[in-house]
Amino acid sequence: MVVRRVAPLSIAKVAGALYALIGLIAGAIVALAALGGAFAADQDTGFMGPIMGVGAIVALPLLYGGFGFVFTLIAAWLYNVVAGMVGGIEFDVA
Repeated sequence: MVVRRVAPLSIAKVAGALYALIGLIAGAIVALAALGGAFAADQDTGFMGPIMGVGAIVALPLLYGGFGFVFTLIAAWLYNVVAGMVGGIEFDVA
């Protein structure tokens, strides 16, 4: 079986969703770190720590998902161009 063409939009949607999930996990980690810094006894962060934490939970999935979608769309399109020149990827399915 030889893969000569892929549907760029289909792959980009899946990759965008996966990257958004990764961004949500990264945002949760950043939020926990910001929340931990807000409760530190020797630092006076005020309200910026919790604001940055909530912002990370919203912003990181959007950024990761958007960039993942766009760059995967470009990569899938480039794959189609290159596969048209060299013949694609061959899979041996048993």
